[in-house]
Amino acid sequence: MKKIIIFLTIIIFVCSCSKPESEQVLKISTTSWIGYSPLYYAKEKGWLDDANIKLVNAVSLSENMYLYQAGHSDAFCGTQYEYSVLKKQQPNLIPLMLFDRSNGGDLIMSNRSIDELKSGNKPINAYLEMDSINFILLNDFIKTHHIDEQRIHYINRDQVEISVLTNASPNEQVIIVTYIPFDISLRKNGFKEISSTKYGLDLLVIDGLYAPKTTFVKHEKQFKKLKEFSDKAITALQNHPHEFYKIVKPYIGSLNYQEFNDNLGDIVWINKKLTKLLKARIRQASLPIKDIL
Repeated sequence: MKKIIIFLTIIIFVCSCSKPESEQVLKISTTSWIGYSPLYYAKEKGWLDDANIKLVNAVSLSENMYLYQAGHSDAFCGTQYEYSVLKKQQPNLIPLMLFDRSNGGDLIMSNRSIDELKSGNKPINAYLEMDSINFILLNDFIKTHHIDEQRIHYINRDQVEISVLTNASPNEQVIIVTYIPFDISLRKNGFKEISSTKYGLDLLVIDGLYAPKTTFVKHEKQFKKLKEFSDKAITALQNHPHEFYKIVKPYIGSLNYQEFNDNLGDIVWINKKLTKLLKARIRQASLPIKDIL
């Protein structure tokens, strides 16, 4: 009888020390994109710690995708392009949250005008993150303006490397595919915006959170809390923008408050009810919305 009591005591102790699956750490990989700043705000407020959610920061869209592929995160933030690539490898991958759509936040920059790029015959050095939606943006730009693709020399770089490029060779024709806030340093270095998701590129670029269906089932309560935290953070941004900025500043590079506000004008939050028109465009982009929180 004594042995049975001791055995039961051990079982109760072990069970009390182990967390249920829904309370295990949920790791989410993300980048410094301003559309994900509500997640940084939630982290700094301690909300993510309370829900046992951890952010894993990446320097580029492609690295973010690789972190997820390597198993360093359970879910990842990205555009519908990264989702479509990984969906082929993981058929049960689903979109769980939508943050924003780009409205000028993704752009094409150059040291030449569009007419100069079209009429020239020299090679064009195109800097971009190849394994990201940057590639789709560049192809759309090339086709729209009838630029010979054979002239394009694709140069794969992450946005940190791209942001330090300088217009030091006037004879070199350069196209840069980038996104906010990396465009700020490029403008200072002599490059100009020639097209964007606001003007010239008729592309829908959606930023969301993606995970396998099995991961959602395992961490459902945490994902739902994350959605609440994100919405709460966006409300805080809208009501107290300067306070929000001070809290997320360590995660958004060297942006000053004015630059931060200007960048916010290049995205549209879509965390609430979607319009019929936007739903239709999202479906056209092959992004299912039935599981969206």
